[in-house]
Formats: sequence, C-alpha cells, structure tokens
Amino acid sequence: MGSAAAMKLLRVRQKLVSQAITDIRAAVREQLDRLNIEIPKGDLAITAGSRGINNIATILRAAGEWLRDHGARPFVIPAMGSHNGATAEGQAAMLEALGITERSVDMPIRASMECVKVGTLKESKLEQSEPGRPRPRREAVAPQLSNDVWMDRFAFESAGVLVVNRIKLHTSFSAAVQSGLAKMMAVGLGKIGGARTFHDVPTSQLPERLLAMRDVVLATGKIWAGLAILEDGFDQTAELHAVRPDAIADVEPRLLERHQKYFPRLPLEDINVLVVDEIGKIYSGTGMDTNIIGFRGDRYAEDLDRPRIKAIAALNLAEASHGNALGLGLADFITRRLREAMDEEKTYLNAFTTGSMQTVKTPMAFRDDEELFTRLAERFGEDGWIVIPNTLHLETLYASPDLRELLETNPICSVEREPAEVTFSAGRHQLSFNDK
Repeated sequence: MGSAAAMKLLRVRQKLVSQAITDIRAAVREQLDRLNIEIPKGDLAITAGSRGINNIATILRAAGEWLRDHGARPFVIPAMGSHNGATAEGQAAMLEALGITERSVDMPIRASMECVKVGTLKESKLEQSEPGRPRPRREAVAPQLSNDVWMDRFAFESAGVLVVNRIKLHTSFSAAVQSGLAKMMAVGLGKIGGARTFHDVPTSQLPERLLAMRDVVLATGKIWAGLAILEDGFDQTAELHAVRPDAIADVEPRLLERHQKYFPRLPLEDINVLVVDEIGKIYSGTGMDTNIIGFRGDRYAEDLDRPRIKAIAALNLAEASHGNALGLGLADFITRRLREAMDEEKTYLNAFTTGSMQTVKTPMAFRDDEELFTRLAERFGEDGWIVIPNTLHLETLYASPDLRELLETNPICSVEREPAEVTFSAGRHQLSFNDK
C-alpha cells in the first residue's frame, strides 16, 4: 500500500441516457419555424456563452441561416459576464477556443464590454437571520449592493436578441430556474456589471435576484426569443426548444425538470478519494460541477449532502479555459502543473466578481500526478478511489477494485473484468478515458 506504481484500477462504463439529435440544423430550423412571431428585419444579436456546449457552432450557424432567410441580419455576441479577463478581446478568444468563429457560424462576431443600463431592481429586504444565529458576513455589506441591470451595447442597439443557452443545474443554488435562458439574460448579456449585480447578494437570494433581473431584461422588449438546449448524459444535443419571450418564465422551469433525467452523476455516494483529471470553465462555471462532487465551497450557502467524498484531487486545467482556474479551491490537492497554469488576473477577477473566494484558494500542490497518487495512497489508502476525466463527461471512469461489488449492483455500470495497473510517463498518469 502507498505506492502509486503498484496501484490498480478498474475501468468502468456508465450507461448514461443517450438521445442525440442526428440533424442539428434541421432541428434548429424546425423549432424556429414554430415560434410564429414577427421577425426583425434589421440587425439581430445571438448570444454565445463561455461553457463547452456541444454542437454550439452548428446551432448558432443554423439559427443565423434561418434568420437571414427571413430577412434579419444576425450577428453573434460573447455573453459571458466577467469571463476571460472581462475584455472584448479575451471573450472573443474564449469563443474561438469553443470553436465559435465568424467562419464557423457564418456571421459577424461583435465583441464589446460596453453595456447600457436597462433598469434598476427594486430594493428588497435581506433575509433575517434565524433567532440566536449570527448573520453571515456577506449580508453585513448588503447596503452597498448594486441593483442595476445591464445589457451589451450591440444587443441593446439591435432590433432584437435571440438568447441561446443550455439548461442546466446551477453550481451555487437549487431553484425552479437555475442556469439557462434567464441566467444568460441577467449575467451573460449584462457582462461584468450584470455579474456583479447578480452575485452581490447572499447565496440564498440568488434565485430571487435571477428572476428579478430576467424580468427587467424581458421588459425592455429587446428579447426576440430564446433557444434552449438540453444535453444528454453523453454531452450530446438531446433537445432544442425555441421559446417566445412571453413564455420563457413558464417554460424554463419545465425544461430544467426535463434536464434532470439526462444529468450524469457519479455511480456511488460514498467515495474515499475522487481524482478529477481536468477542471475548467468549459466544464462548469465553477471549474468542477458542484452537483457532481457534492461540495459548493460557499460558506454562506447550504451545502450539498451527497456524494460524500473524503478527498478531492485535481490534476490539470483545460487549455480552453485560458488560465481561469476558478474551482481549484474546491479540491483538497492539486498538481503544481495546475497551479502554474492559472492566470491569476483572470481567475481572481472572476472570483471577485462572483464572490467565489473559496473556489480560488490554493490547495496543497504536489510535483506531478505520480507524487499525488502516491501521497494520497499513503494518507487515505488505496480503497474507495474514483478517477474521472472531468465533471461533464462521466461515461468512462476508473475505480479501485474494492468497489467492484457495489458498482456491479448499479444497473447503469459495466465493469471490466481485470484491473489495469496505473502507470506514469514523465509524472503523468496514462489512464485513457477515450472509448473510441
């Protein structure tokens, strides 16, 4: 025990829900055909965020083609709050990293951090602390909160906005509306100002603030429609829903419920050591999806109660995250490679804007994967390990041999007969998550 060179792991495949749309272009056009609303004849903005949404360039291109066919002049805008340094150049580079270029979407991309103030939220009383329970420190600075709601200047000056986003669980709170069309309107379109207004309240009030900001944006009349994306357990486009602006408030909660049947999870609820090969903004707004790891990392919010994981380790930062290492603080252990890949300016700006200070605290950093595996095996033993590629793709993972019986009783898991020995090259593990 205690030697990474001698460690063995079982390769496990999860039978996640698979429902991939075979013709994305046709599905987008069919949904937009069903809207039956007047189409602006001038410039029309289409939002593109910073998450790794599968087929996003194809979806945007198809939407742009349909709009042009109906007399509009569509263009794409980066809509991602304060991400990638909160600069126009940085956000355009983020889109490029996601495969969204003027060539791939066949539309102009207009990137700017200039915003127009479109309204102000009504003052609302902060939650009162329970009797005998101290008020969290963040509430103490509440009188300084921003209540302004913002919109990207190019979007505001256009004839309308098609809001495109994936419907997904939020990493900081649970509510009927979480990450999706409302979030794109409130934070994505609002750039850094929108991100600050949203995140400046206590976590318990984020759901209420999200809806209030959404309603202010809808009241501008600038939102032409929404295009919601649902992905299956294999990160494939499963459903597309075009939504009229007056129906967004009613439809989005129902789409979030549908998302739950696709959402992949870890196969066990009690894990000794979880190793995440790669973290990054392309996988989750918090680098690692808190709904997967069971830990929100917010001292002011009610935390998740499962899965129960004793130690979390993260090895790499996704190149497409452009140095934003938000989420490394959700790990207990990292590699020096991950720490050195962090762009402090981008990461700290994102943390300051969202208030997620805990998620950028630097954990104990080991020289490389081999030292990390060895030291964690010495400290926690070699039982109860799960190794995953990231928190978005969970179809293939590795588990320690002691977990075989539990995994084989899980109807969605298939476990290879013989365990594989963990080997390293130049300090990096050689486990493969690619089934192709």
